[in-house]
Amino acid sequence: MRDFSNDLSALALNTATLGHNVTGAGAGWSPEQTIDACAERGIKGIVFWRREIADRPAAIGAYARAAGVSVIGLCRAPFLTGILASRQSRDVTDDFRLAIDQTAELGGDILTIVVGGVQLGTKGVSESLGLVTDYVAQAASYAATMNVRLALEPLHPVYGGDRSCLTTTRDALDICDRISADNLGVAIDVYHVWWDTDLSRQLKRAGNRIFGFHLCDWLVETRDVLLDRGMMGDGVADIQALRASVENAGYCGACEVEIFSVNNWWKRDPVDVLDVMIDRFRTVC
Repeated sequence: MRDFSNDLSALALNTATLGHNVTGAGAGWSPEQTIDACAERGIKGIVFWRREIADRPAAIGAYARAAGVSVIGLCRAPFLTGILASRQSRDVTDDFRLAIDQTAELGGDILTIVVGGVQLGTKGVSESLGLVTDYVAQAASYAATMNVRLALEPLHPVYGGDRSCLTTTRDALDICDRISADNLGVAIDVYHVWWDTDLSRQLKRAGNRIFGFHLCDWLVETRDVLLDRGMMGDGVADIQALRASVENAGYCGACEVEIFSVNNWWKRDPVDVLDVMIDRFRTVC
């Protein structure tokens, strides 16, 4: 397993850690301010959210590269199924293509996919996962022409109804198997998989299809399942064991810190958040 105690080369910031995935949350730094803060601290990678980059992906990507910060990817594709998909203003297929275009313009390699919940009018997850497979198969072909990889992110089962009918790494890999596209894989997020006793076996199955690894923690007394994630070391996830399993499967890419924390970390000075993040990366992860 890689030694992070004196090496930040694998550390990446997902800007959700500063509240940038939610309008009005956090300190409201611009993408350029965030990039500069990362560069000053030796954070080599960054992942943006679509709401931040708006119609400026190319310019923001160029700014990051000039500062020595690699754009790892973009969050996220539109919801594909369920109630949240039905509330989106754009057609799912069109918006999926736009997200791929934005990733490419940004200079990112990976577009993360959170698939959406159970399709309206259906029960269980089988039919919804079938629809997800159809959407992703179509998008993967287009993404390949844009040199963009798609990462299916299974979410914790608590989100099964609204945010993600895809709740296990097993099901995500089943979809990858059905589509069989070289640019389709999975993103493994500590928050969503820490509980899964089958995870190690599934990661071995995944092999080089692991496209991302997201760091955070699950608090013992989680007060909001969406917006109360813990900083690494503050919860009950065995982060080092999870990272060992991911790396034993062959993953050697960025470790992306992604913490949704409306009542804690998003209320703090972003400078302090970044400094604590670096310390925990070195000592806990």
